[in-house]
Amino acid sequence: MSQEGSDIGAFLAGFVIGGLVGAAAALILAPQSGEETRAVIREKGIELRTRAEEQTAEARKRAGETAGEARKRAEDAAAEARKRTEELATRGRTVFQESQSRLRTAIEERTKKAEGETGVDITPAG
Repeated sequence: MSQEGSDIGAFLAGFVIGGLVGAAAALILAPQSGEETRAVIREKGIELRTRAEEQTAEARKRAGETAGEARKRAEDAAAEARKRTEELATRGRTVFQESQSRLRTAIEERTKKAEGETGVDITPAG
């Protein structure tokens, strides 16, 4: 995308410079009076300014569209990251609860086995 933008910018710069050089050559080589030459220069200047304004407006429009697209992609990426984070948190809680349950079961089995072997209640207080 940035390569395309730089290609367009290079083309536009070349176009404007070529237009200026061509206009200058035509003015210098044309057999006109000073007044006529000044009028032609004025007209060409207005024409070039108009073209530059149009190209600037188009460039701003494209930049706005590109910024909007980039913002949308960033929002989508952030939403996807939040979703994955929530999924990982849920999986982590599930694994923790399963591990905690297995540990309690193992402790209870061990306690029952120890009570059976010794006949003494060794259940932790609390």
